[in-house]
Order: sequence, then C-alpha cells, then structure tokens
Amino acid sequence: MKNKKILVLEGGFNEEHKVSLSTGNEVKKSLLNLNIQFDSLYVNPPEFSKDIIKYGTEYICFNALHGTFGEDGQIQNILDKLFFKYTHSTSKSSFIGFNKQLTKIQLKETNIATPDYIVVDFKKIDEDMLLNFFLKFGKFIIKPISSGSSFGIKIFTNKKDIEYFMNDFKTNINFYRMHNQLMIEKYIEGRELTVAVIEKNKQSVPIEVTEIIPNNIFFDYESKYTPGISTKILPAKVPENIYNKCKDFAKIVHDKINCKGVSRSDFIYYDDKLYFLEINTQPGLTPISLVPQQLKHHNMSFDELILNIINCSL
Repeated sequence: MKNKKILVLEGGFNEEHKVSLSTGNEVKKSLLNLNIQFDSLYVNPPEFSKDIIKYGTEYICFNALHGTFGEDGQIQNILDKLFFKYTHSTSKSSFIGFNKQLTKIQLKETNIATPDYIVVDFKKIDEDMLLNFFLKFGKFIIKPISSGSSFGIKIFTNKKDIEYFMNDFKTNINFYRMHNQLMIEKYIEGRELTVAVIEKNKQSVPIEVTEIIPNNIFFDYESKYTPGISTKILPAKVPENIYNKCKDFAKIVHDKINCKGVSRSDFIYYDDKLYFLEINTQPGLTPISLVPQQLKHHNMSFDELILNIINCSL
C-alpha cells in the first residue's frame, strides 16, 4: 500500500443511492483508522468518465456504489479502459452477477438448485401470462432481472393478487420502466439464509450462515436497511449438513462467476432442500449489513475486511 491512495466511489443516483453513501461513509472511517490516504468522488454516472480522469492511476478506486452502473459492469468497464485498479469483481463478473438469469445459467452445470423461472419484456406482461405461470408453478414473484437490494419484488400468492395487479396495471408495470427485462420466478416460502465469501491468499473462503427473519413478507429493501425490521440469527439454527452445504454452495457460486474480494449469496431452505436465489458481488458495508456481522462473528474486524478488499485489487 506504500505510495498508494484510495479514491472512494460513492453515490450513483439510483434506487440504492442512500445505501452507497452509507457504505462509503463506513469505508472512509475505516481508511482513517488504517491511516491510508484517500479522496472521495460523488459519482454521477453521465459525468463519471469526465470526472475520473482528473485523478491519476496511482489511485485505487474503492467501489462503494450499489445497484445499476456501480455493480453491473458499467463503471468497471470505464475503469478498465482508463487503466485504474478497483476493488470488487471485474466488469464481466459484475455483469453476470448482477443479471439473475445469467447467474442461473452459470450454475446449470453444478448441483445447485434454483427456482423455476421465465424472463419476459416488461411491456409484454399480461393477465394470461401471469395466470398460466401460476397454474404451472403456483405462487410466484416478479422482479427486475438486473437490480439489487430486493428492489421491485412483487409476490403473487393467489389469483386475487394477479387481479389486483391487473386492475392498476399501468401504475404497477410503470414501476419497472427502467428495467426492461423482468423475471417471473416460482416463489418458495422457506427460511432465508445468506453466506458471505471473502478471498484470502487468492482462495475464496465462505464465512458463516445467517438466517434472516423479516418482519415484512420477505427480506425486502426496508428490511435490509432499517434497524429492527428484521431478525438475524448468526449462526443460523439449521441442520449441520444444510449449514455446510450453504457455505459450500456460496463458494461454488463465487468461484463460478469469478468474483473478487467479497460476495454474498442468498438461499431459501425449504423441505430439506436448499435453493440459490442470487449473488451480490458488492454487498453493503453499512452498520447493519450482513457481511460485516458475519466477519465480526468470525473474529475479523471491519478494518481487516476493508484492507483485504483493497489488497485483492492489487
């Protein structure tokens, strides 16, 4: 780290803007603790290419962004072209990890189960499509194919839910106007589990398994970022074989997508089966985020995590 400086990238102006600012704030506190020089850049996506060239490539960019532009490969592509080093996953891995369908495709050759799904253009959704999916798979959810923090998830448990959705269809579907492709996925009502994976000596290491019991219907945006809205049990009180399988699967997903630095994978445990839901290649680092909690339980401090993430970018 000698003669190196950190440039914290934060903001992003998307649905996860506030989360990014919170992550960025925690990262900057840690850099002060570590006595590492840093600056910060408030990222406005249309202006980023112009803004970043004001800095020299001696800076390592700590990517504290979340959501579109920050963790989907876009900002990584720009940084690659300008020869900047940056934290977290590469442009290709970020693109795949942010796209729920591409992630599922990457796992086809593994023994990791994922819920059944279809991908549709949001403009082509109609009542017949939703009813047909319900008749075939039962309860289902709709979510953007590329988004984070459980943004835009709608759960349909019966035909009445479909009817209510269609009654105010224009408003409901307009909610997804920035997300052209949507995933309609079988909804599995089970126990929500999550696993952090970090890299040590260029090897991925799964940390612990947390069970999340949300006060809301599922672990949505509010549950993730509002203190007291969800209960987190660490370590998760599940059978030992499921606990170990959850860690093994998280490592497989991390490696299959070729993530770097840190990731977090989410699962549903139901009827003695484990289903992978999605991976987050840039999990939140806020005071109530899951990754720092797991690492603390594993006797690794937040400062150690930040230093480890930076070292993985070198």
